[in-house]
Amino acid sequence: MNFHSLRHTSATFLLNEGVHAKIISERLGHADIKTTMNIYSHVLRSADHEAAKHFTGLFVALK
Repeated sequence: MNFHSLRHTSATFLLNEGVHAKIISERLGHADIKTTMNIYSHVLRSADHEAAKHFTGLFVALK
């Protein structure tokens, strides 16, 4: 595994663990959070899908 892959894996793991993207952006040395958001948006999309499933589950439980 090269250094770039390690950085990417680390950032992906942190996003999946709920670490705010601004913190990850700073750790990676990105001058703008938009850089981080553009590169890792695929991770956030899958997290959004999971959040939607949990939210739906709350309503099903209320019925």
